[in-house]
Formats: sequence, C-alpha cells, structure tokens
Amino acid sequence: MDFNAVRMFVNVAQTGSLSAAAERLDIPLPTLSRRIRELEQQLKVQLLERSVRGTKLTDSGMRLYEHASRGIEALVEGEQAVISDQALLKGRLRLSLPPSFDPWWDVLSAFQCRYPQVQVSVHTTERRIDLIEDGVDVALRVGMITHETLIARHLLSYRHLLVASPTLIERLGVPTSVEALHDYPCGVWSRSNHGAWQLGGIDFKPDAILSTNDYAHLRCRALSGDLVTELPPFLAAPAIREGRLLVLLPDFPLPEQQINLLYPSHRHPSAIVRAYLDFAQEYVEYLGKTSSIVQ
Repeated sequence: MDFNAVRMFVNVAQTGSLSAAAERLDIPLPTLSRRIRELEQQLKVQLLERSVRGTKLTDSGMRLYEHASRGIEALVEGEQAVISDQALLKGRLRLSLPPSFDPWWDVLSAFQCRYPQVQVSVHTTERRIDLIEDGVDVALRVGMITHETLIARHLLSYRHLLVASPTLIERLGVPTSVEALHDYPCGVWSRSNHGAWQLGGIDFKPDAILSTNDYAHLRCRALSGDLVTELPPFLAAPAIREGRLLVLLPDFPLPEQQINLLYPSHRHPSAIVRAYLDFAQEYVEYLGKTSSIVQ
C-alpha cells in the first residue's frame, strides 16, 4: 500500500473534501484525485462517495481511516521526536581515539559541558578500525589519510620531539649530529622490533634498547635517564618546561603529523556528529598554539 496515497486519503477524510485536502497538502487537486483513485483500485474497494457538497467515507473508507489515522499520527509523533532530539542534541556519540591521546579528554569534557544530554562512548585503539562495521560515528586519526570511503576533517598539524633527560646528557654529552645518536641508548615507538626516525630528512635507524607502541612507557624511561626517544609534544611539554627533559637536535625536526577526524562519506552525519566536528574544530582553533593538544 502506498503510504503517501494513504496520507492523502486521511487528509481528505479529515477536511471533508478533495479541494481542502489538496490545499492543506499543497498539491494540485488533479494529482490528489488521481492518487485516491489509484488507492481504491489497489484495494479494490470504494473509499469515498463524491458529490458537489464534498466527500463522504464509505464503510470501507471508515475502517481504513480508523486504522490509518492512528498509524500516521504515530509516525508524525515519531518524526517530531527525532527532530526534537536532534535539535536538543540528545543521544549517543560513538568515538574512536588512539591510545595515550590525553588532551582529547579535555575536548570531550568541554563538548559534554555544552551538550549535557549527549552520551559519549569512546573506544581506544591503535588499530585502523572499520567505522561502519565497528559502529563508530567519528574516529580521530594521526597521520595521512588515504581511505576513499571516509571524509577527513583536518584539525591541526604538529611534530614529535626528540628528547632525553639532563642526567643522560650530562653523562654522554649533547649529540651534534644525527649519526652521533648511534652512541646513545635509544627507545623507539614501533609495533614490531624495529623502528626508524626521519630527522631533518635523514633516515636514521637507531640501535634501540627498547621498542614499544606505548608513548607513556617511552616517556617514563626518558625521564629516568635511560634513553633518547621521540615523543608527541603534548606528552613532552610539561617535562620540558620543568627542565626534566631536553629537546635534542632541533635543527633536524621529525616529520609533520596531521590530526584528522574521520566519518563515513556515504552516511549523512547526524546533528550530533556535525556538532562534535564543529565543536572540535572551534576548540582547537581557539586554543591555537597554546593548546596542550600540541604543546
């Protein structure tokens, strides 16, 4: 049964005439009349008795109206509830974040302060998840984006820092070249047993005494004076300000990193997702270079 035709029939029954229903629905009278005839042909019953005074429901028409009007009212109420929830930003937001990305907790806290009726579910993983399969609305990713089925909202760019503790530097001296790092104990971020750094365009493979996919572990060992390592600026900045870590080889910077928010290209973003994307961008832009996200 054609829902639109049933909706037109219900409006005719409520207004008492085809012309009044056509005016209410803002459609041409011939179109409305044709759709009602098609509905009668489909059901093989007469629904309306037409006269110069208007229309009157037949017994079959009355039975259809009793059932259809309740269904349409329920659908309208459901539609209004969805629109209301979206306007009030009430619902669930499902996010994916990389591990040890502590500054983003401040972003999420501020977002929920502005939109207190949004429930946030966060899945933390370094795995490149499938947003549709894993049921994620928006994923935060660090690095270049090449996935054609995702839309990327670029937030900011930054560089990791090569650091060591003053204790280690007092013992071994300040490295003056990339090659000099072969004389230093190094720790690398890696999913395997091998890692490499690109310092000022120079590819360097340190003789790593530690490889791990946990930057917090690398920071702990660097603070202990055990090794030289590279850290995201938000993890290194407090210790640098306090003098517990030193930046090494600043003339040989590590590659630029990008932070993007990703969401599926073939899914219409909800009002909650759009609000989150806009809020995150505004938050990062507002804090600018003083943000703890990058410093």
